[in-house]
Amino acid sequence: MGRAFEYRKATKMKRWGHMAKAFTRLGKQISIAVKAGGPEPENNPTLRSVIATCKRENMPKDNIERAIKNALGKDQSDYKSMTYEGYGPHGVAVFVDTLTDNTTRTVADVRSVFNKFGGNLGTMGSLAFLFDHKCVFTFKKKEGIDMEELILDLIDYDVEEDFEEDEEEGTLTIYGDPKSYAAIQKHLEESGFEDVGGEFTYIPNDHKEVSAEQRETIDKMVERLEEFDDVQTVFTNMQPEEIEE
Repeated sequence: MGRAFEYRKATKMKRWGHMAKAFTRLGKQISIAVKAGGPEPENNPTLRSVIATCKRENMPKDNIERAIKNALGKDQSDYKSMTYEGYGPHGVAVFVDTLTDNTTRTVADVRSVFNKFGGNLGTMGSLAFLFDHKCVFTFKKKEGIDMEELILDLIDYDVEEDFEEDEEEGTLTIYGDPKSYAAIQKHLEESGFEDVGGEFTYIPNDHKEVSAEQRETIDKMVERLEEFDDVQTVFTNMQPEEIEE
């Protein structure tokens, strides 16, 4: 079983924050996609992918259309993707993915949380060796699909052999090389898969074991970071609770 699949299965894609927070995060992603490739999903693969993710998150159609319209406004802020990394309490490595229109504000907010919990914000790339950067695609399963054949077709993009199937949702999830994001998405769409939603993630190379008390502190730090509108996702190398021995 691949590490990416094992990690996702163990954590069950644990989410921090509420639905409104998720919609704010997705709205920023729509804004970036529209500004980069235009407002028409059929002509903008990135926007199609974000919209597919919005649907999985049960974001209302009106919200999606409003976000696209707002992205075309003259006064709409330009967002920049920034990742901050460092060590949190008890030596746990922390990656913070953000979309911001004010990097000075965002780095100050992130640093304040690291400081509050006795952590240290490091320089960009300082903790890259602790994680594997992956792109993740979740899409609707097709009848009669041969997953071994599909994975073989995608092997040039370093797609992992292991995949996740959610029978309740009727979806499949695969992991690949982030540099091949566009190529993987194109192949899936050309193969007839619907609602192909993609994103990026960090998979720990090794997990940091923590006690129940330490886990509670780290969870509080993550929750505090997720309260900022600029923060998209927080990743750590903390041992997932579900697979602790």
